[in-house]
Amino acid sequence: MFTLFLTFHARDAAARASEADLARAIEVARGIPDLRRGLVFTPDKAPDPFVDYPPPPQLAFQLYFDAIAPLEAAAGRNGALQALAQRDALPSVDKGGVAQQAMLVRAHPVPDPVFRTPAGGFPCSDIIHYPGKAEDLNAWLAFYFESHVPLMKRLPGIRELELYTRIDWVSALPWPKAEHMQRNKVVFDSADAATAALQSPIRAEMRADFLKFPRFTEGNRHNPMATREIVRR
Repeated sequence: MFTLFLTFHARDAAARASEADLARAIEVARGIPDLRRGLVFTPDKAPDPFVDYPPPPQLAFQLYFDAIAPLEAAAGRNGALQALAQRDALPSVDKGGVAQQAMLVRAHPVPDPVFRTPAGGFPCSDIIHYPGKAEDLNAWLAFYFESHVPLMKRLPGIRELELYTRIDWVSALPWPKAEHMQRNKVVFDSADAATAALQSPIRAEMRADFLKFPRFTEGNRHNPMATREIVRR
């Protein structure tokens, strides 16, 4: 399976999408042909005990497809996502820091995938990305898969765990392509549940493991996001 990340980083960390623009963004995503699953993210809070990360994006999309062709069609010259690139689209959303990246999805089972999100709330996804370069990407990914993923599975209350690795792909959207060497996502019932997991002893073990990673540049970024599932087929 393949996924497309669209992220809108605002220059003002306090900026939020209006309800009207959020509804419009969801409408556009729901209209994408052959979309297998669609998520829309807005900023949430789940502080990390080890690093004070930059604010998360003002708005983000994660769009899943069974094959690369429908993903590229959605991002193509006549694709449904062009509606978001129009000058008057989503006026409350800062488009000065938009980025796009298509990636291969690597889903991992977790001990208890049943969500128990409180009524009226949203699950919290911590979307992590690694923007730099590894000295040896093959060795780096192998270490991550073999050493770090088993620790991630032990995070208390984790409901979903996915990793994403790079691919070559084509887009006609007018935004820069991100070239992150890897992303991953851990999902919890709520921001409170995510915060509790990050404060747990397992997070400390993960930090110790992080310090053993094969050499790479630029560290990582954690982005806690309230998660709206808008399509699942």
